[in-house]
Amino acid sequence: MDDGSIDWGALRSAAEEAMRKAYAPYSKFPVGAAAIATDGRIVTGCNVENASYGVGLCAECGLVSNLAMTGGGQLVAFSCVDGDGNTLMPCGRCRQLLFEHAVPGMLLETVSGIRTIDEVLPDAFGPRQLAEYGA
Repeated sequence: MDDGSIDWGALRSAAEEAMRKAYAPYSKFPVGAAAIATDGRIVTGCNVENASYGVGLCAECGLVSNLAMTGGGQLVAFSCVDGDGNTLMPCGRCRQLLFEHAVPGMLLETVSGIRTIDEVLPDAFGPRQLAEYGA
């Protein structure tokens, strides 16, 4: 899938809808994420905080759980927004999580434009690399 075949507006709208369901009473920083799966469905997630702060879940975690629960597959294109609808870049942990569930070259809407997963997590190590080693 190339950038021209993705409806980034619809993806962003799905991320904004997910963001409105976030549970962020501590940071007051709701986040929503949306992605297109290989079968064309849109999966979403929102951040869910916890009074223990460090064990809160990022929106990307919810999105990947949603992917698994609704039929699996891989992620093709991804968008993430804050409470004002501004584009957010996933944190390092979430980039790794996305990489593990992405098609090679998955596209991300970032603050600096559309990028591939390989551009935002260069030289990543994950399932494809393990398969090369027979693991």
